[in-house]
Amino acid sequence: MFMISNIPTGRSSKHQPPAQRAAAQKTATQGASERRLVELCSMSVRDTLKELDTKAKEGLTTEEAEKRLDEYGANELAHAKRLGVVADLLERCKSPLVIQLLVIAIISGIVGETKSATIVGAMIILSVGLSFILDRRSGQAVEALGKRVQSRTLVLRDGEETEIRISDVVPGDIVLLMAGSIIPADVRLLSAKDFFVSQSALTGESMPVEKSALVDKEHEAGLSAWELPNACYLGSSVNSGSARAVVVNTGVRTLFGSISASLAEKPEETSFDKGTRSFTWLMIRFMLVMTAAVFMIVGMTKGNWVDALLFGLSIAVGLTPEMLPMIVTVNLAKGALTMAAKKVIIKRLPSIQNFGAIDILCTDKTGTLTQDKVVLEKYVDLTGRTSEDVLTYAYLNSHYQTGLRNLIDRAILDHTDMNVQLCRLVDELPFDFQRRRMSVVVDFEDDHVLICKGAVEEIYECCSHYQIGEEVFPLFDMIRDNLFEEVERHNRDGFRVLAIAYREFPREKTQFEVKDESQMILLGFIAFFDPPKAQASEALGLLQEAGVRVKVLTGDNGLVTQRVCTNVGLKADRMLTGAELSRISEDDFAQVVRDVDVFVKLSPAQKEQIVRSLRASGHVVGFLGDGINDAPALKAADVGISVDSGVDVAKETADIVLLEKSLLVLEEGIMEGRRVFANIVKYIRMGASSNFGNMFSVMGASYLLPFLPMQPVQILANNLLYDFSQTGIPTDRVDPELVAKPLKWNIENIKRFMFCVGPISSLFDYATFALMWYVFGCAAYNAPGVTALQQEGLAKLFQTGWFVESLLTQTLIVHIIRTRRIPFFGSSASLPMTLTTLLIMGIGAWLPYSPFASALNLVPLPPVYWVWIIGFLLTYSILTHFVKTWFFNRFGGD
Repeated sequence: MFMISNIPTGRSSKHQPPAQRAAAQKTATQGASERRLVELCSMSVRDTLKELDTKAKEGLTTEEAEKRLDEYGANELAHAKRLGVVADLLERCKSPLVIQLLVIAIISGIVGETKSATIVGAMIILSVGLSFILDRRSGQAVEALGKRVQSRTLVLRDGEETEIRISDVVPGDIVLLMAGSIIPADVRLLSAKDFFVSQSALTGESMPVEKSALVDKEHEAGLSAWELPNACYLGSSVNSGSARAVVVNTGVRTLFGSISASLAEKPEETSFDKGTRSFTWLMIRFMLVMTAAVFMIVGMTKGNWVDALLFGLSIAVGLTPEMLPMIVTVNLAKGALTMAAKKVIIKRLPSIQNFGAIDILCTDKTGTLTQDKVVLEKYVDLTGRTSEDVLTYAYLNSHYQTGLRNLIDRAILDHTDMNVQLCRLVDELPFDFQRRRMSVVVDFEDDHVLICKGAVEEIYECCSHYQIGEEVFPLFDMIRDNLFEEVERHNRDGFRVLAIAYREFPREKTQFEVKDESQMILLGFIAFFDPPKAQASEALGLLQEAGVRVKVLTGDNGLVTQRVCTNVGLKADRMLTGAELSRISEDDFAQVVRDVDVFVKLSPAQKEQIVRSLRASGHVVGFLGDGINDAPALKAADVGISVDSGVDVAKETADIVLLEKSLLVLEEGIMEGRRVFANIVKYIRMGASSNFGNMFSVMGASYLLPFLPMQPVQILANNLLYDFSQTGIPTDRVDPELVAKPLKWNIENIKRFMFCVGPISSLFDYATFALMWYVFGCAAYNAPGVTALQQEGLAKLFQTGWFVESLLTQTLIVHIIRTRRIPFFGSSASLPMTLTTLLIMGIGAWLPYSPFASALNLVPLPPVYWVWIIGFLLTYSILTHFVKTWFFNRFGGD
């Protein structure tokens, strides 16, 4: 045997850099895990179990499982780990906004402006510190909420079937897999029946792959770990069939763990992230142009380039929306916690904005429009008479199937309690969405009886005879016509009808295939009723009022769906079946999908196709589903929405999980998402317009005045106080009319708002300049005989006057922009927001008379100044309100 350590490498591993050494160790670990999986899959089942020290029928003991959990760690991937405190803070400091502030603080310190450096440092701490603290708290809260909907798996522990969290799975566990299950780790199959697995997330294969427990050493020689026919991998899911498997690798040792480095990176940028980034860079571009222009103007007109640099840097700080990360974080976190109280669990925070932006909601029918409490109403033969044989065979089918029991199966089992001890399960043909039926084979009355249950059309095509009482007759066309007329009548009455058929085989036959579902005897029908939800009509009305169009995408019967839709007030005059949809040309597909609201008998691929088409048409699409067949559409939607009772693969794919499957709950979540986004836009509109107005004010004053219009330390203090005043925005109330329709990012509209409202603040800045220059005597600065000391006093008086007016108008404007009501005070802000703005306005008025005045180079203002300023504030509020009203009437609020 050759030892790897004996192979010369030219460099000892101990001299490698830590990062390189860690990467090498990780690669070695992954290689060993793959080799172990290949090795165990090439063994017999008996040898595999012996190697893993476990038992097929008993599994691990609880004590042994706990030991292995300590040894191997939780079954989680690296991307689930949270950044440490230091790493998190450093990551936040990489923001272009924070980097800009850090550079300004360093330059200020280098040139000796310690006051300016201290204030900028305080702003960094306020922005990064608040964002860090609140984000960590909200992250922990959202993580705790997420655990309420954590996927689970079925394992054998102490010989009993036990449901545990996937994170608690350990090597050696015996897992039971069925349709809808998530593969919880890398496993080796011990037994499998018609077992098909979706590996699209790993390999990109769109079609399910059939897996078997058999070992074919001749063909498996040289296969990679990814090609093993008797292995399944973490990250895949079960489409159909059932299986029993033993866990080989967990967590980072899985094959999925070997490619999880990409998952550990930042997730794909959402439309919300793109909108935030676009606004940030818009303001940075304005800031760069403004800073350069002010630096040149002040330097050339005043002749002091150091002061020009400090003043330009201060202006850069004043134009930077440094509180944006904190505002966004707090709003999203608050929204997630509020939604949790309304039974809506947010798995990914940025999805809140997309949730509020939904304008089309695609949903299934069962459990959403109906009560999700199916009741078995009828079990009849082909003549319509009640048949105990039909009930018995239906019961045996539902009792012995090992796959995922749906509402239909539970309704059958709840209807009666039969003694099935005389029967024994021989084999099973699990349900799939192509056949639309499932069969069990039981040892019953000296025969092996295949009992098939499924959609009437599919069952009928597999039957050659029918049975009435004890007599069996051949099927012919007249029977078919009468049969389907009766089924259609039941469908129109809101009943879902399934057929029951059977075929007897000799006991010698023990292995069965789908082709054995032929030449069957049609025994009769079972009819179920799932009544509409009492609140469905109300919820649909609320969604319509909120600008959300509801489309029903179901695999169910058209007549049943039409009856349910009619009962809940949803128009179903025009419906399309999956077959009809498949015949529509690509050119017409998008238009048809937009026009039609009810689609029936759809395949999973068609649901996904409809969702993608709607998104391509510019709609923000939410998809609500909880079944295996909903997973592709959930992934394709802007917002995938599942429910806590849904199958694992649906919950894992979804962005949002509802603890209650109700359109009313969903409507409340959508409205909360809009409120979150509306509060973020308040800060953005206010900051953009205020900063744009300041640009004109500073440039004009820098050119016209013989001194700086405001000292750098004053600009920084002004901005610090202004930032603090905005911390109450996430708690603010939102007017119902603001969230009456879907809200989306519209940077162009924000620019227009900035150009329209921004100059108003500049107008009152110039009015303040005139007030201080002409009314309060600052014009004497250039008068003959005025000493340098007197000039300094006049400059400080001017700067104090603008400092106070600028802070008061900037802080006040949020109360005008936050609402579109006329008058604006018809909408009241939240108490925290009111208190923060009043506090900062009070501090701004107090500072010129405070002990801090000398440190900030402020001087007391004449009493009459306050009369003028009150007049300015009133006029400013009225003018801004009218311009804002005109803007929204002219351009809308999107």
